[in-house]
Amino acid sequence: MRIGIVLSETPSYSETFFTSKIKGLQKHGFKVTLFVQHKKDDFNLCEVRVAPKVYKRNLILLLGSGLIVFFRGFLKYNRFLKFIELEREYGRSKKQMLKNLYNNSHLLTADLDWIHFGFATIAIQSEHVAKVIGAKMAVSFRGFDLDVYPLKYTGCYELLWNQVDKVHSISNYLLNTAYNIGLPKSVSYQIITPAICVPEHFKKQDSEKTSAFKIVTVARLHWMKGLQDTLEALAMLKSKQIAFKYIIIGSGIQYENLKYAIFQLGIEDYVILEGQKTHEETMAVLEDSDMYIQYSHSEGFCNAVLEAQGRGLLCITSDGGGLQENIIHGKTGWMVPKRQPKLLAETIINVMNLPVEEKRRMRANAINHVNSNFDVKNQAEQFVTFYSEHTD
Repeated sequence: MRIGIVLSETPSYSETFFTSKIKGLQKHGFKVTLFVQHKKDDFNLCEVRVAPKVYKRNLILLLGSGLIVFFRGFLKYNRFLKFIELEREYGRSKKQMLKNLYNNSHLLTADLDWIHFGFATIAIQSEHVAKVIGAKMAVSFRGFDLDVYPLKYTGCYELLWNQVDKVHSISNYLLNTAYNIGLPKSVSYQIITPAICVPEHFKKQDSEKTSAFKIVTVARLHWMKGLQDTLEALAMLKSKQIAFKYIIIGSGIQYENLKYAIFQLGIEDYVILEGQKTHEETMAVLEDSDMYIQYSHSEGFCNAVLEAQGRGLLCITSDGGGLQENIIHGKTGWMVPKRQPKLLAETIINVMNLPVEEKRRMRANAINHVNSNFDVKNQAEQFVTFYSEHTD
């Protein structure tokens, strides 16, 4: 079976969700091709086809690239004509049709059994490709796809819902959100949660600490991540003279806002904005920390919370979105109703003050939870089933 996976760029080897999926499919005899806009030099897991470049400021280069696309598609000209016909029937403008033809040309010339868009937003303007080349169409749901993007672009998935053959959701929460914005319940689906490479050993903090409590969050600096609420909660800890150090790993558009909030709350000596780190560097910080906080307004699922549980951290999350399917409240971590910094602060203090034996129990539960339910090896098998099951 020939599977085409569409992403914005080739994944790094630390992005286990995609790399393990590719390896698992190849192990079962599937031919996998990635279709991307940007290819990283070190990626060699499978064949990669790169979309034609868009030259907005150089007409000569754009015309040259357009000619290359035309000649490559000459043997598949019937597909190009059919694509234009479907685009016209849908009511797209001539300019948008030509733009879509150009951007999808690397897909339109491919011979595939499945086209799988790794994010719903990537499928926009490519909805007719699968039908044109005679493939089935799949799409994966992530938090941004359904929690954020449709708020700004109402009806953005109207055509996608009518073309997709099967959907992959990382949580029941996202699947239900998709239903609420128009996905027909007749469309086949499979829930395949994120998974991680379970470490062979864990660093455990089993004794009473005398130094500052180390807390960490891994997240894009985005309003959806609830970092402002987290900072307000931690300022309450400072007011009670509780020693802690809070590290935020990640970059994003809210950097300046968060920097100012840290200053305004008077917790500059307690909070570190680390910026982007490699996966290995991030895991090293997790293993050296005591507590993990993910107080997001909503999450599709959140890999970072899995990584934290898998390394035995004391995890506190909001009850936003798919987080309710990630940790087990009171057993592998604690969930706090979102947008309540005072309640978050109280929970953090209560967890800090738990007896050592109770902390050990929670850490062990979290590790076992990840080992039993979120091993990346099991995830690869689920994707084999995803493509193999009949979807008509």
